[in-house]
Amino acid sequence: MAPRSAGPPAPRFEIPEVDAFTVPYWEAAARGRLLIRRCRAAGCGLAHHYPRQFCPRCWSEDVVWEAASGRAALYTWSVVHVNDLPPFGGRVPYTAAVVDLAEGPRMMTEVVGCHEGELRIGMALTVRFREVEGARPPGEPHLSIPVFGAPSDAVPEAPSRAVTQAAEEAVTARGVRSPSRPPRKGGGGS
Repeated sequence: MAPRSAGPPAPRFEIPEVDAFTVPYWEAAARGRLLIRRCRAAGCGLAHHYPRQFCPRCWSEDVVWEAASGRAALYTWSVVHVNDLPPFGGRVPYTAAVVDLAEGPRMMTEVVGCHEGELRIGMALTVRFREVEGARPPGEPHLSIPVFGAPSDAVPEAPSRAVTQAAEEAVTARGVRSPSRPPRKGGGGS
């Protein structure tokens, strides 16, 4: 009697799709660097994230990869206590978040190394990278996902108070509209 196979492996919902366009982003992340895209069209200059081949403000295709500072301010978050999708169930509770990168764009991410009671809108965060185990075949570079944590946990030297204050002021001044999104015609915010 032939042994029964275990069947196909369970789907993994935390593995992003790496395509030819986003390879530079993922290669930089594997080296511990966060990249964003910036428009070089005259009069625009918008930094944006998620990576796109065109500017979401002016539609120019003159857009380049740029190293981000890795600094961010917490915009909003939610602590997830139940998630049945693998592998998230084994990580609960975790903090899903949106951060305002120092360069302007907002980014969906996860906050790590901070207890729920420590989280505050505008708090300074610094990027770090989580390697996704088993996401790539043996011999290929590993896949790392950008996540954020308190600066004192992420780097030996925390940003100055001026950097932290600037991040907090950026969130406060921004109100309901992100500078990574242009205002709608007719004068309203987003």
